[in-house]
Amino acid sequence: MKKKPALSLYDTTLRDGAQSEDVSFSVEDKIRIAQKIDELGIHFIEGGWPGANPKDILFFEKMKTLPLKSAKLVAFGATRRWRFKPSKDKNLQDLLDAGTEWITLFGKTWDLHITDALGITLDQNLEIISDSIAYLISKGKKVFYDAEHFFDGYMAQPDYALKTLETAKKAGAETLILCDSNGGSMPWQIKEMVEVVVKEIAGPFGIHAHNDTEMAVANSLTAVAEGVTQIQGTINGYGERCGNANLCSILPNLKLKMGIDVISDEQLRHLRNVSRFVSEIGNLPHNKRQAYVGESAFAHKGGIHVHAVRKKSETYEHVLPSTVGNRQRILISDYAGKSSLLEKAAAYNIPLEDDNPQVQTLLKKLKDLEHEGFQFEGAEASFELMMKRAMGTQSSFFDLIGFRVIDEKRKKNEKSISEATIRVSVDGQIEHTAAMGNGPVNALDNALRRALEKFYPVLSEVKLLDYKVRVLTASQGTASRVRVLIESGDGKKKWGTVGVSENIISASWQALVDSIEYKLLNG
Repeated sequence: MKKKPALSLYDTTLRDGAQSEDVSFSVEDKIRIAQKIDELGIHFIEGGWPGANPKDILFFEKMKTLPLKSAKLVAFGATRRWRFKPSKDKNLQDLLDAGTEWITLFGKTWDLHITDALGITLDQNLEIISDSIAYLISKGKKVFYDAEHFFDGYMAQPDYALKTLETAKKAGAETLILCDSNGGSMPWQIKEMVEVVVKEIAGPFGIHAHNDTEMAVANSLTAVAEGVTQIQGTINGYGERCGNANLCSILPNLKLKMGIDVISDEQLRHLRNVSRFVSEIGNLPHNKRQAYVGESAFAHKGGIHVHAVRKKSETYEHVLPSTVGNRQRILISDYAGKSSLLEKAAAYNIPLEDDNPQVQTLLKKLKDLEHEGFQFEGAEASFELMMKRAMGTQSSFFDLIGFRVIDEKRKKNEKSISEATIRVSVDGQIEHTAAMGNGPVNALDNALRRALEKFYPVLSEVKLLDYKVRVLTASQGTASRVRVLIESGDGKKKWGTVGVSENIISASWQALVDSIEYKLLNG
């Protein structure tokens, strides 16, 4: 590897990331994300394309009164249109009106785009690049130049691709960004082309990689190894098509694997928090298998693995989870053995020693339950309750006497009506109540809460956040066994519970009861 360069980090979550399918950030969303990314230590934050939509114009207007702590806000846009002088080009004027010190301007590199898409000559394209950059600099701006489709353009006409970079540099661009816009380049191709660029053209250079071949992170790090001094990417890899280079992987790889201190240790410890914050604001599920920051990144299931990490975490963990704000998790399944069980017992403050005969009893019960279809990896609250009940350290907060659920459709074009009636006993006192709901499970949930809140007012805090049903024995058709997974929360924490039965209402009941008992157990 060559001498480690001084790097700058450039985030484009608010522009490229917002182009991801299923993502739609409001102006307020963009402000909150920008402030969060600023705290992470990112050097440049691309706020959007002010000429593309009113939302981005309003964002830049609001940000004029909300300065970032350390990051520089960047406006993004295209070089001028061929038939307009820079002073008359609306796109360039919108970029100036955004009020940022820095502007990223993208231009064409690939002859296919120049002649077929823009319908101009190669020389005319060079003129557009030159006078667009020069005009913005004459207005006191600093310009990053994004060489769109650089690697495809280089493979088609290498001399011309280099000429576009020379033109941008001569016009005054601060950094030349090499863009793998189609995301189709391989790391060895990136290496070869960046080597030539760094040798032939005066830098500095940046890399902007898309992830269509799952190579965006690898391509970005390869470019850094060859002398590139700016990496562009997005939080969680959000972006057009398959996404952009994922900064949540790039940051720890730079710092922990390549020894480049792009951000502080303390900032890196907030990485997982930032990752989850952005996915929450974007209303997207967290990718649990995402490197470094995912819920499964440091989760261990196999008995041999668990036994080893209990002694030394580095046996199956390449970095300490805490360095990126994550945590080690020991999963419980029929693949796990005594080590997993003891680890979990310790986590739940259950006194269980290695030589305790109940260990084997618990292991057998666990394997029997999973054979029936129970799964505790997404339902650790149910597992904790199962252990404590088996150990005799957990008594029930209430006893079910019985319940009935009615689902009725009275007219063809009307919605079904669901009603649940329930009788429970709390310390010998019987409560009999009923409730309606949006479906039989919701009705049962409402009736159970109504019956118990009189005795346990704290249950008013509990909300059902997610409900999943999986068919386990599809060959049985509608008589198949199902597994119900429920996620609940109280505003402070979340927990998962599980139930299994051939009857979906019974399976749901099991998971609902565990959810409530877990809340009562833990306050």
